[in-house]
Amino acid sequence: MTDMFVSLGTWNWLIFGFVLMALEVLAPGIFLFWLGLAALLVGLISFAVGISWQIQLVMFAIFAAAAVPVWRRLARPKPDASASPFLNKRSEALLGREFTLEKPIVDGSGTMRIGDTVWRVAGPDTPAGTRVKVVQVDGANLTVAAA
Repeated sequence: MTDMFVSLGTWNWLIFGFVLMALEVLAPGIFLFWLGLAALLVGLISFAVGISWQIQLVMFAIFAAAAVPVWRRLARPKPDASASPFLNKRSEALLGREFTLEKPIVDGSGTMRIGDTVWRVAGPDTPAGTRVKVVQVDGANLTVAAA
């Protein structure tokens, strides 16, 4: 067993790296890719610098362990806030917009249909057919004023 480690050379690391990357193609999961990359790095470094097999194994372990946070950082999707700033905040998207009341606001409260949703609205008594502007949002409650 010791002879196998003593004979660890540059070509062994490069072959091991390519084999791991080829296995990644057969069983995708991005895990073997990083181990293969670590083996390739050890092989390339051992080409340039003649190092012992103990240091090669330590370098492989360090590169493989360092690949985990690098992979997590690269694999994390970057949220694009400009694409949908009101995602999961439908009521905030209504702030400042104008709508026509289908039903009147009586005694300071009523309902208004916006798209396929019926919203509770609060504001001054207003007859149906009046244009109103959303001036405040509190959860599913909209406060409106005459537009």
